Amino acid sequence: MKILLTILICVCSINIHAQNFGGGLILGLSTSQVGGDNLAGFNKAGLLVGAYGNKSISELLSFQMEMTFIQKGSNNPKMNDAEHSNYLKEDISSSYIEVPLLLQYHQSNKLKIEGGVQLAYLINGYYNDINGEIPTYSVNPFIEYDFGLLLGIDYKYSENISLNTRLSNSILPIGAEDYDAVNSYNSSRKGKYNSVLSFAIHYNL
Repeated sequence: MKILLTILICVCSINIHAQNFGGGLILGLSTSQVGGDNLAGFNKAGLLVGAYGNKSISELLSFQMEMTFIQKGSNNPKMNDAEHSNYLKEDISSSYIEVPLLLQYHQSNKLKIEGGVQLAYLINGYYNDINGEIPTYSVNPFIEYDFGLLLGIDYKYSENISLNTRLSNSILPIGAEDYDAVNSYNSSRKGKYNSVLSFAIHYNL
């Protein structure tokens, strides 16, 4: 949270002292799944909160950098239902500090199409199985970083508020054991990857 406060202060300072820069706050919801975990569907809901700064490049293009706290993972809705075969499948939760770097194309005065890369640092994460949480001190199922690509749409609702929707996906495995498997001769295992569909309000300061 100290990092988020620092970036927020920087964004506010830039916004005040430079007219060609802007910035604001982000508040939203993430819905996610983990590819490769034998579950399907964006069933894991999480928090998305942070701050951003942007700079106009031309009339049609702008660059935006963000720093957010985001929760990802996968959820088995039938975890406690023994009548379904899915109840043995894992449930994954993870929290990251994420830095998206975006290039935004201004389709109109209200609509932006954006794309870019994101680097996330793992704060904490755990697996749940039918017996409860698997402690990370006994098994470390994650790597520290999540690197991915994203696409999104930003709609300017009012002078200070825009509505943002994005789809992002890891391009490297997020699990330590899967990462090892990808680099081995066991080609049948492809690793686990975060997929996130997010909905957020951006408030321009």
